[in-house]
Amino acid sequence: MIKTLIVDDERLARTELKRLLAAHSQIDICAEAASAEEAKQLLAQLPIDLVFLDINMPQMTGLELAAQLKPQLQFVFCTALDSHALDAFELNALDYLVKPVDPNRLAKTLQRLIEKPTHQQPVNYLSESHGLLLKFGENNRIVRLSEINRFESVGNHSAVYTAHGKSFLHSSLSKIELRLDPQQFFRASRADIIRVSAIKELEAGLTVGSMLAVLQDGQAVEVSRRQVQVLRLVFGGI
Repeated sequence: MIKTLIVDDERLARTELKRLLAAHSQIDICAEAASAEEAKQLLAQLPIDLVFLDINMPQMTGLELAAQLKPQLQFVFCTALDSHALDAFELNALDYLVKPVDPNRLAKTLQRLIEKPTHQQPVNYLSESHGLLLKFGENNRIVRLSEINRFESVGNHSAVYTAHGKSFLHSSLSKIELRLDPQQFFRASRADIIRVSAIKELEAGLTVGSMLAVLQDGQAVEVSRRQVQVLRLVFGGI
């Protein structure tokens, strides 16, 4: 069974796609989302194999969401727009379907998925011993991943907090997240990724439903309301 998530801000569009997918017994629709943010939360909680993505959605587009998906996750764009096909395939989309979706076209897309090799390459997470060349003042230093407790988004760059001080990487937080083992690091919010083992205690957050993760070095990082529930699962559902 292919565990599937449907992401579209229009309820009728989700209903129609579910109707078409019902003809394919290998598809197990586990959940649906009305926004990219809702989809990200579901993807953090559920073992999803395939995502059907609309493109034109508020706050975050389907293209922006696709750029943040884990490398092993298959996704298909399903949209009324036919002008983003090149962008879609640059993101390694399995296919690009234009609404209204033709049932025969959908069947061919699913057949392509089934015929792909069943073995998956292991996700290439960075090891704890992986070294990063970081600059501290006028000096360059090789810092092991095990020495990093936090990554913070700063525009198109990311601040890196280490035992040796603060440095910067010329990479977005989303790209960094793809290379980090989720057993070691946790996406606290849009702005922060923190090391799970560096969390010393959790306190009430600045906004309703959020929390503050206090790290071993004294930094307090806000965990968004959406991510609080995921963090509880990380710590055994407390």
